[in-house]
Amino acid sequence: MIIRLPLRFEGSKGDKILYALFDSGATYSCINEEVVEELENLTHLHTPMRMVTASASTFMEVKYRVTLDFYHEDIRLSDEFYVIPDLSEQVIIGASTMQKWRIKLDFEHDTIILDPGVAKAILVNLIAK
Repeated sequence: MIIRLPLRFEGSKGDKILYALFDSGATYSCINEEVVEELENLTHLHTPMRMVTASASTFMEVKYRVTLDFYHEDIRLSDEFYVIPDLSEQVIIGASTMQKWRIKLDFEHDTIILDPGVAKAILVNLIAK
């Protein structure tokens, strides 16, 4: 099951509103190669990863990753995104990111729910700056 939302993404080169697809069936978070180049420098993977696509017999090789901050209702989150050439979406937020930040999908309202503890951790982080 999936939900698509516009979120602000931020990297060392700038920020941009991108449509993120929250996909509980995707293990990792991924970003389209064309949109990420405006946000962050790519980090080359020492050993490329082979990922299986929705078609179990189809693999793709991933050579790069980036770390980006992204915001939902002014709450700052951050994670690693694998860079995928020709990705059909701008961004896919996968299960590993949703578990890390305790993001729940609210299909009734087509939105996401963040655990209140996450917001508190973010607030402490901002105050420390």
